Amino acid sequence: MLHVSTKVDRPDPDLVARLAAYGSATVHEAQGRLGALSSSIKPVDRAMSVCGPAFTVRCAPRDNLMLQVAIAHAQPGDVVVVSAGEYTEAGSFGDVLANACQAKGIAGLVTDTGVRDTEQLRALGFPVFSYSVCIKGTVKETIGPMNEPVLIGGELVRPGDVIRGDADGVVVVRREDLAYAVEKSQAREEAEDGFIADYRAGKSTIEVSNLEGVLKAKGLVIDG
Repeated sequence: MLHVSTKVDRPDPDLVARLAAYGSATVHEAQGRLGALSSSIKPVDRAMSVCGPAFTVRCAPRDNLMLQVAIAHAQPGDVVVVSAGEYTEAGSFGDVLANACQAKGIAGLVTDTGVRDTEQLRALGFPVFSYSVCIKGTVKETIGPMNEPVLIGGELVRPGDVIRGDADGVVVVRREDLAYAVEKSQAREEAEDGFIADYRAGKSTIEVSNLEGVLKAKGLVIDG
């Protein structure tokens, strides 16, 4: 017998919404280059974007029993995060389960295994980030943990941590660091806007990034 929990300590939804305004790369850099999941986990469609608290589940490879349990218990706005051992040769999620997620208001799915029915997923517009695309079916045999920390894409994701995914990739923000990540992401974007304005005003990359001293210290001599 295995007891699993459906309780998640979710962060402030206003902060989640504010984080969604920033891209995954910005969030990753802003929080000290932390939290980036493996680049092997990619969106089914580059237009897909998601931001929400993680509802975690661990599945056996080529088995989506616990994924179905997670979908049944996840709440509107949650991102279902599936750790399945980086197993590429299985299509554990497709258009039928995507419709189930959409009907519940689930925000998206991130998995380190495969998905299928990608044309239908694109048409639905349900955000799916996966390790592979594979037509091979799965079984429903193995029970496992739910709403416990899981390892996915080289990062530990805990229930209630915030997942931000877009065309560039997926990043996780610790629930207790969310306000900090939002603040630093805003500051980074404002700084980058300033860099762009400087470039358009005619300044060089060396001037804008203050590289003259760095290049001199490294012995770079530019002739001409």
